[in-house]
Amino acid sequence: MERLTTTEEQIMEIMWRTQKALIREVLENLPNPKPPYTTLASHIRQLEKKGYLDHHAFGNTYQYFPIVSQEAYRQNSTRRLINQHFEGSAKNFLSFLVKEEKMSDEDLNELKTLINEASKNQKS
Repeated sequence: MERLTTTEEQIMEIMWRTQKALIREVLENLPNPKPPYTTLASHIRQLEKKGYLDHHAFGNTYQYFPIVSQEAYRQNSTRRLINQHFEGSAKNFLSFLVKEEKMSDEDLNELKTLINEASKNQKS
């Protein structure tokens, strides 16, 4: 899965939220300052080439839709982050989050619950 630029991620966030959209609908959902229509169309075509979007043609109008799920993209991005910055270790990544992100007691308790559940599932 190819890495996306910040602009491409922004477009994909809109596509994941809407599930299908015309270029003008994506443009309406982008924050200001909005790019020119032709620039946005180029980004969307690039996302098609990268395998993130596909389209249905209605005459000269194309309606785009995501073919990579947001969950699949998150998993891939997280794996890449862990591999590049935490020696491929999820433990190192979680340790960083706990120490550096100053997690709340509520977040820490939720994390403990998730870890306990995962541990139980592995033993089953």
